[in-house]
Amino acid sequence: MCGRFAIYSSLQDLFKYIEYINELEAYDLRYNAAPTNRLPVYRKDKDGVRLETFRWGLIPFWAKDESIGSKLINARSETAHEKPSFRSAFKARHCLIPANGFFEWRKPDKQPMFIFLRDQPIFSFAGLWERWVTPGGSPLHTFTILTTDANETMRGIHHRMPVILPPGREMEWLDSEGDLDTSMQLMKPLESDWMDFYPISGQVNSPRNNFAEILARQVPDQDSICFR
Repeated sequence: MCGRFAIYSSLQDLFKYIEYINELEAYDLRYNAAPTNRLPVYRKDKDGVRLETFRWGLIPFWAKDESIGSKLINARSETAHEKPSFRSAFKARHCLIPANGFFEWRKPDKQPMFIFLRDQPIFSFAGLWERWVTPGGSPLHTFTILTTDANETMRGIHHRMPVILPPGREMEWLDSEGDLDTSMQLMKPLESDWMDFYPISGQVNSPRNNFAEILARQVPDQDSICFR
């Protein structure tokens, strides 16, 4: 699963990563992004790629209220195309969620880890987005992050991981709407050699803590060293 990540790159760097056609004046930098936060998302329409801020936690268009979003922060890649909550978005609303890294808590000792890609300061999770209309008639755009089986790097931390698109193949995900075969091929665990991780402070446990120091490498106690 993926329940917390970091995205703090400048808009200039996000434009260099994937060029977008609209103007986004700013977004809240998140060193500890959590569900319900508004976060940058790339999506594609007939005019090109747009970078917008959507709320994390997908609310299906048919939902009666927004509370369901807190339960739909992730979607299993193996079944998203057939689940009522996700299948409409899977067919027509793919998105990219840029990240600098993400967090997972190692079992069984609950040690938080910061996980990132070597030589890739920005990468993308494969995601789905949805447009929900509030009772007041205003549109609310939300997203979910797809997950898959853990690769070798992640297996010692957690049995699931977010779908991370191979660098250079991000646009294939945006272009694969309605193409189940291509979508399924892209939703495989990223090769382990791309990834690395290190332990961080338990301050990340609280989503209220949102500062750069949260990403500092921690020297683990001798009894909890993770041998790799």
